[in-house]
Amino acid sequence: MTSAPQLPAEVWQQVFSFLPWTDKLSMRGTCSHFRNLLDKSHPLWRGFCVSLQRFPRYDRAFWRSLAQRHVAAVLLRSGKRKDLKQVGAWLPGLTALRLDDWSEGGVDELKVFHRLQRLTVTSCSTPLRNLDFLLPLSQLTRLSLCNVQLTCAASGLLAALSQLTRLTSLLLHHDGSLRVPKLSAVLAPLTELKQLSWTMVTYRALSEDFFGPAPYTAGGATLPLSDLQLLNYDAAVTQEVLQPLSRLRSLSVFHLYSVPGPTCHLQTWLTSLPLLCSLSVHGGHPLAAYVDFLPSSLLSLTLCVDIQPEDLLVVSVRAPHLEHLHLEPWGPSSCLIRLLPQLFPHLRTLRIRHHHVSDDDFLQLQQLQHLQTLEVLDSYHRPNPSDPSWVIYEPSPHLQQLIHDLQRQTNHGVQVITSSQRDPLSCHCV
Repeated sequence: MTSAPQLPAEVWQQVFSFLPWTDKLSMRGTCSHFRNLLDKSHPLWRGFCVSLQRFPRYDRAFWRSLAQRHVAAVLLRSGKRKDLKQVGAWLPGLTALRLDDWSEGGVDELKVFHRLQRLTVTSCSTPLRNLDFLLPLSQLTRLSLCNVQLTCAASGLLAALSQLTRLTSLLLHHDGSLRVPKLSAVLAPLTELKQLSWTMVTYRALSEDFFGPAPYTAGGATLPLSDLQLLNYDAAVTQEVLQPLSRLRSLSVFHLYSVPGPTCHLQTWLTSLPLLCSLSVHGGHPLAAYVDFLPSSLLSLTLCVDIQPEDLLVVSVRAPHLEHLHLEPWGPSSCLIRLLPQLFPHLRTLRIRHHHVSDDDFLQLQQLQHLQTLEVLDSYHRPNPSDPSWVIYEPSPHLQQLIHDLQRQTNHGVQVITSSQRDPLSCHCV
């Protein structure tokens, strides 16, 4: 048999292309031959993100290996200006960067990254005095400022954002210190923006020109937004306010209060968005308050609210073509899970919690003929009932057996996920 090093490099590169990142890193450590093959085959590392922390432990060989692999995405934890300068010296071609727990008042060192397209700044321990560091980054297409304190005025924010005319995605989650009276001031210069995630923190009715210029006339220009996510939402709207959003295809609402007010504003949203395909609701009114307003165009639905079995029956009638469902009711879920195969036969993906769901109801999911992926959101267990503090964050033996039985009954046609792999560069607060 031919020994491993004698195989052509092309053969090994093909083999390595099937490996996940963790296995590629393990293969690098087995021998110098594999390390050289992997480091010099930079297409194998396309999409790879490296997490950096405690910089004194990184030597020149480490940085050289990252440069050889053409690493284009970096997550910098608890970094400072000198650390970012070192990243810029070795990896000036970065296209994606996340600064986690950034401890400085600004990030002027970003100007060396001329190819940077995606920037995330999250969990700042120091308030951002201004956003002037964004001005040299006119090439950005995705910007996320999450869990940050902004001590700059709203005018400074608007001035910086108005220069980023290539943005297609903008996320701004703040602590409530920022007051922007109208989103139209943000959206007007961002003519390419498709995705917006914004912390609202307002209790008043939105002005008619909150999203776009008023008065809105029939046939007038609509915003290019297709995906809108609103955090801490508790604002009244009218159909006139929402008319500029007629192209919206995805809406996510995270309500400010779990105890709703007297009026369910979602009714207005749902009747004003004719193209809506995806809806995600967290908190607020029970599903019964707006279930009769769900559009028939819905293909994806996330419900983390109070749900009754009769509500799901109405959902199946209002959205008969639903393909993706994420169900986290505030009450018991077993009585809901057993209804899914009959009510939503077209489901392709399903996300549920296993706790308090009977074995029979769990296994009944094999009746979903089109189901491709099932994600179990609470895949942990307490091995000792007398010690509730002892938690093991992996599926219990009982759940593993249930999953095995379900896969056997579906001839392994259903992929069961028990731990989600999140994008390391994305915001994790929702």
